[in-house]
Amino acid sequence: MGADVHKGEDRNGDRPSGGGDRLSGGGDAVSAGDAVPAGGDELVADHEYLSLERELTFLLRRARANQGEMAREVHPDLESAAYGLLVRLEEYGRQRATELAAYIGVGKATMSRQLRALEDLGLIAREPDPADGRAWLVDLTDEGRRRVTHVREARRARYVTQLSHWDRQEVAELARLLHQLNGVIGK
Repeated sequence: MGADVHKGEDRNGDRPSGGGDRLSGGGDAVSAGDAVPAGGDELVADHEYLSLERELTFLLRRARANQGEMAREVHPDLESAAYGLLVRLEEYGRQRATELAAYIGVGKATMSRQLRALEDLGLIAREPDPADGRAWLVDLTDEGRRRVTHVREARRARYVTQLSHWDRQEVAELARLLHQLNGVIGK
């Protein structure tokens, strides 16, 4: 893709100071065509998966930081973990708390605590489910929707700028592959 990292350089194009890549013992990444010491065949065979692990670790570290920033942009007191709930509600509309808990992968007690906090901030509202009086439906308030939409639009604009040198097909392919990965990673 358009964002190549060259051997021995970090994502900003800087040479690493000290340390080295686990695969080669130096600062350079091992590629499939590189010579590998005897007994290193497994390293070459697993290079793609080790590269994937390294890049996902880096991506997830940045994603956690970005999620915290986005949460604070929605509301200064918003926990970063709750941001995903707001995005889910914006995209799919009103849902039961149990559906949100299943989607996020948390228990009912954790979900209840997060929803209470979001309600206290005025970002969501709960109402009884007319189909089942024991259940609650959760939706964004007008203020919650306005704030989430504003933050998501600002992030979309940032991605457009950051990936301006990428072909749109590359962006679509990245989104497709991430969607595919998300489908299997939690199983």
